[in-house]
Amino acid sequence: MTDPKAPLTYADAGVDIDAGNALVERIKPAAARTKRSGVMSGLGGFGALFDLKAAGYSDPVLVAATDGVGTKLRIAIDTGQLGTIGIDLVAMCVNDLVCQGAEPLFFLDYFATGKLENASAATIIEGIAAGCEGSGCALIGGETAEMPGMYAPGDFDLAGFAVGAMERGAALPDGVSAGDVLLGLGSDGVHSNGYSLVRRIVERSGLDWDARAPWSDQSLGEALLTPTHLYVKPVLAARDAGGLHAAAHITGGGLTENLPRVLPEGLGAEIDLGAWSLPGVFSWLAAEGGLAQDELLKTFNAGIGMVLVVAADRAEALSGLLREAGETVHRIGAITEGAGIRYTGALA
Repeated sequence: MTDPKAPLTYADAGVDIDAGNALVERIKPAAARTKRSGVMSGLGGFGALFDLKAAGYSDPVLVAATDGVGTKLRIAIDTGQLGTIGIDLVAMCVNDLVCQGAEPLFFLDYFATGKLENASAATIIEGIAAGCEGSGCALIGGETAEMPGMYAPGDFDLAGFAVGAMERGAALPDGVSAGDVLLGLGSDGVHSNGYSLVRRIVERSGLDWDARAPWSDQSLGEALLTPTHLYVKPVLAARDAGGLHAAAHITGGGLTENLPRVLPEGLGAEIDLGAWSLPGVFSWLAAEGGLAQDELLKTFNAGIGMVLVVAADRAEALSGLLREAGETVHRIGAITEGAGIRYTGALA
């Protein structure tokens, strides 16, 4: 029987403060690579400071977003492939910010686990830093929580928080009207939504994560962990070029539910499903899972990760600008009178 007078430490309870401090030191170089104008402090304080005036804003409005990665984490944990899940975390937040017309300025992460393993945690946070670099925002803080008894060995959870800014009066959507053109920007795969269904379909298929993906030369796990595309810089370039009226990040709910979020009352959209080719991952998921087209369109991005609503007379110029920025651009439809999303053609 344990002597009730025996001294205990926090480490005896499963929390290693020294490991947490060592992790902060290890990730400081990654965070430093994300530094941008406006950052006033590094990691380690009780809070992080940011100077909006130094970032170039005269009359700013702040925009905030928060998100996670969902059950895509389960695949990362089960395969041990942790290098890109942090990019997903950043992308899910900053891609939302840019839809409001805001430039992402800084990012904070929350990483929770039962037992802190510094090598794995550092890999994850270095991925977060890579996502911040790719979207032009600074990783200025975060929280690592070691919580014994809350998570199974090796499990963890992630949450992200992004703050952006825009000059007053520059918010999107703005000026959306019938006749505006829909430009669909290609996705890099499933991104970070619908993974509960993805995992169910994989389970039904009988394939292991290390099996070759039916649509790729990668393993199934690697292919499904392809990170969410970062759309921030190209969309901001389109905003600055003029003619961008709205942007919709195609996440959970697909085209069917996300595009209406940026449309004024009384307006809808007609989308030509034949305007782009369905990526192989979605063709496989649809076939293996017996998914109806409507189910696919309201669960996954179906190959279109961001939709831009642009003035008709600016569609060609903006398409060229976006392609020069490395985006795959499809002219997928137009804004119409009357609420609702109407599809023509079929996914193929």
